[in-house]
Amino acid sequence: MRRGRRGNFKTRLFIGAAIVIFALVRNWSQREENPYTGRVQAISLSPDQEIAIGLQSAPQMAQQHGGLHPRNDYQALIDNVGNKLVQSSIAKNTPYKYEFHLLADDRTINAFALPGGQIFITYALFSKLENEDQLAGVLGHEIGHVLGKHSNERITDSQKWKTIVMGAGAIDMGQVAQQYGHGQLLQNGRDDELESDELGVHFLIEAGYNPEEMIGVMKILKEAAGPNRISEF
Repeated sequence: MRRGRRGNFKTRLFIGAAIVIFALVRNWSQREENPYTGRVQAISLSPDQEIAIGLQSAPQMAQQHGGLHPRNDYQALIDNVGNKLVQSSIAKNTPYKYEFHLLADDRTINAFALPGGQIFITYALFSKLENEDQLAGVLGHEIGHVLGKHSNERITDSQKWKTIVMGAGAIDMGQVAQQYGHGQLLQNGRDDELESDELGVHFLIEAGYNPEEMIGVMKILKEAAGPNRISEF
């Protein structure tokens, strides 16, 4: 009986180790240099796939924030600033299709980007911005997320950890691996924000905006987040 259990454990150990190795090798083979940032990342989605995911997810994201804002003049301003940032920077020479959306949500102070160029800002944040330069700071930061392929990288990391958790589960270590994977994803997120900040500053300068106005945006987000949370920017 003991030999049978020992044999089963060895079999599970072999299978689990093989799955984990496969996940790591696959992730390593997916590493490539981002042509827009020069950073080496594990990327599993093509630009066309990123665009498709963003377009597919955009209506649902808008619905979660009360739909699009009805003021066409506000939307026109956002379009003008966003397109100016794109046309003045390396974003112009990418395959991404940038679209900027003002959400009706007047409670949630936020802005975010989906893969492929779908960019959103809530009215709650838009209404607190003091000038066009601050709006450019918000949109430039989100364009930075798209060029940085941050969603693509997170999706790829998630695929890796799902496979590792499956392999670790074969030897009763799945929960430990899952907790570690979540920790790695959280650590990488801050690097993404810093990279987007840096790219956003370059976009502002190239488009003729004042990059120091980013400080005002940070203050708005910090006040909204409260004293115990770190601002996204």
